[in-house]
Amino acid sequence: MQNLLTRFTGLYPLWLLAFAALAFVKPESLFWFSGQWITWALTTVMLGMGFTLTVDDFRRLLKMPGCVALGFAAQYTIMPLAGWAVAEAMNLEPGFAIGLILVASCPGGTASNMITYLARANVALSVILTLASTLLAFIMTPLWCKTLAGTYVAVDAWGLCLSTLQAVVVPVIIGVLCNWRFPQTVAKVATLGPVVSVIAICFITGGIVAQSADSMAANAGKLTLAVALLHLIGFALGHIVSKVFGYSDDVARTVSIEVGMQNGGMAAMLAKRHFTTEPLSAVPAVFSALMQNLIGSLLAAWWRARPVPCTDVSDKNCP
Repeated sequence: MQNLLTRFTGLYPLWLLAFAALAFVKPESLFWFSGQWITWALTTVMLGMGFTLTVDDFRRLLKMPGCVALGFAAQYTIMPLAGWAVAEAMNLEPGFAIGLILVASCPGGTASNMITYLARANVALSVILTLASTLLAFIMTPLWCKTLAGTYVAVDAWGLCLSTLQAVVVPVIIGVLCNWRFPQTVAKVATLGPVVSVIAICFITGGIVAQSADSMAANAGKLTLAVALLHLIGFALGHIVSKVFGYSDDVARTVSIEVGMQNGGMAAMLAKRHFTTEPLSAVPAVFSALMQNLIGSLLAAWWRARPVPCTDVSDKNCP
């Protein structure tokens, strides 16, 4: 049974593509998966991650504050500058250029925590990096958008922080507490965690594609290349910068995923609210949601098959 579950999880990129193709060809099949469905799906994924964490995992993070600082700095320098550079290099029309820069200027997406989980990297560090970049998004996102796109973007910081707490932090904390109080019961449930995560993120991606199928068909080629370049740059430079500063493979993989994945939902919402004169500005967020999960899932599958050697002898999971 366990081998079957492992094989299913290992084929995550295939399931992702299948759901995206189904939603593109028959949008009505997954159009219903939106709103609260997405929120609850992410909450379920975060709860499953929490089941795999212990209080000691978070205590270890206090010993490496430099990782958090590095991840935050990389998130808000590499991605915004990369978004602007790709838009300039490809000579994107204003609507698409603004949308790409907006996506690049947003904080890390919650899906990065799930990809980190599947990649067997540092989930606790990923959750904290996502939270840190999100809590300060009300400063960093408008600043970068004004500098690079020439327009000031207002952000509902309190609403954004509250949503992050509800969908990410609280479920993880509940999972950690359950693992602390009921370790044997949680151990049985946690075996299904990766499978549930795969199913949840496939439905989320399918729902996003279904709701934007027409726009994707009309602008597929150019935006696919632009968004792919943006996220590939993020994944690559996030890993390279971490290694340059001497961090371990475990940290480098986590920072790479966190930098490479953005909050596409936030970008789409801001585009619709604050760039009404540029209706195409919301389209890059849709392509980003699909492309970053595709690239991230492929990267997770690659790293999952090549786990980081355990060198921390104090870690109870070390052989």
